[in-house]
Amino acid sequence: MAKSNRPNIVFLLNDHQAYYRHGWDGGAKVLRPHFEKLAQEGIEFQRAYTATPLCGPARRTMLTGLYPHRHGEIKNDYGQPYKHEIYLDLLAEAGYRNFYYGKWHAGEGTALDHGCEGFNYTSYNNPYTKPEYKEYLKKHNLLEPEVLIEHNFANTWMEDEFGFGLSDGKVHRQDKKWCNEHASGILLTPKETHEAFFLADLAVEKLKELAASTASKATGVSDASNASGTSGEGQPFTLRVDFWGPHPPYFPTQEYVSMYNPADILEYGSFRDDLQGKPQIYHHENNKGISEDGELIIPNPLPWSEWQQVLSRCYAQITLMDEAAGRIIQALDEFGFADNTIVIWTTDHGDAVACHGGHFDKSAYMPEEVIRIPLAIRYPGHIPAGQVSQSLVSNIDYAPTMLDAAGLSFSAPVDGTSLLPLASGQSSDWRDAVVSETHGHLIDFFGRAFITDNYKYVYNEGDLDELYDLEQDPYELVNLIGDEKYREVHGQLERRFSEWQAASGDKRSK
Repeated sequence: MAKSNRPNIVFLLNDHQAYYRHGWDGGAKVLRPHFEKLAQEGIEFQRAYTATPLCGPARRTMLTGLYPHRHGEIKNDYGQPYKHEIYLDLLAEAGYRNFYYGKWHAGEGTALDHGCEGFNYTSYNNPYTKPEYKEYLKKHNLLEPEVLIEHNFANTWMEDEFGFGLSDGKVHRQDKKWCNEHASGILLTPKETHEAFFLADLAVEKLKELAASTASKATGVSDASNASGTSGEGQPFTLRVDFWGPHPPYFPTQEYVSMYNPADILEYGSFRDDLQGKPQIYHHENNKGISEDGELIIPNPLPWSEWQQVLSRCYAQITLMDEAAGRIIQALDEFGFADNTIVIWTTDHGDAVACHGGHFDKSAYMPEEVIRIPLAIRYPGHIPAGQVSQSLVSNIDYAPTMLDAAGLSFSAPVDGTSLLPLASGQSSDWRDAVVSETHGHLIDFFGRAFITDNYKYVYNEGDLDELYDLEQDPYELVNLIGDEKYREVHGQLERRFSEWQAASGDKRSK
């Protein structure tokens, strides 16, 4: 059994949320008070990237510390068996008690197959149809959630696939196999009926139970707030909560909608991008009203005023998610776990909504909007508070970081590196480039983004490559590939990328 001085590990994962939506563009700032507080109590990494902008591959990366081309899950539900160690198994073997609540979507099986207790179902799935959710509604005297649909982007084939049958202006219930409707609207029932609050309630109740159990075992302790910081005598715990949102559909309640005036949302910097000089992959789009024959309509047929409403619902849902996850962090503090717990809060990948001509959801293109992600870590006594880092980090680093905190490591080399030495100031030796890869989404595609401090080179097999000066052109409007002034920069990045490929065994999967 693990020693009692090993920390508890809390991992909070939002789905489909970009770093760029945090107001850096000068537009409406998304309200995330709980995330920002956590970051202020530890470190915020402002140059964090996903290993791949797609749920399933990114989630398996976060379990294994490996790039998708190495762990094999290159597409959603790709069906590849687990052949590599995952950190949950290693923590369980080391004496940790693992709890996992929320979305899996990381390949075959569920978290319950990897030493975890909790609420977890296969693939993407839908929490609103599950008996645990129905019991939650009953317990809290809540009605089945209903949503007023304001904008439906789903094409006919999407509705056939997922069986939604959405209509603008109609009331909708999320009662199908999946809960990823391509839509935005307003949740008419209380915020507690949102999946984020359901998952937060499960997590908080478990923390309360663990605190009470610890207190009852401690001599002379009767108050759960005096818990020793573990789940029982000498046994630390891991608590992972994987929310379904703010991935579309954007369905916040009016409480959060009222926080954002759509008119205050400035036109996004790449909304009117005509895609000249861009690879063909940027034209890929299937959503209703903005595409034709699988391609984005340029200029975008929806006026900016409609996008302002959609974005305001997106922002509102992020704020709703922030409050739900904030309840978990507050419970850690309330029940005495905070001082002996590392908390990591991040997302799996970003969101392309309204960018580069006005997309909805994502595809195989790799602008900053879909590969750059928020990340904050709090670890009292180990990570000094109030830090903001511009180091290039990736979600390949999360599993090694959690294992490192527990005094463990993978038995074989992985692609990621523990963030603890960097965050604690014990080491300044860090990578000077990071890679994100795509194998396509709804189509087959082979692309790689190689990012340095200032520049970004994107290799697109069979398509036009890309080069951007991120400092001078944060919206990536001017592709510098072929520009004679950047010939040397292009050559250097291309060589470094080729060296990375050779070292990592990266090649097109057959």
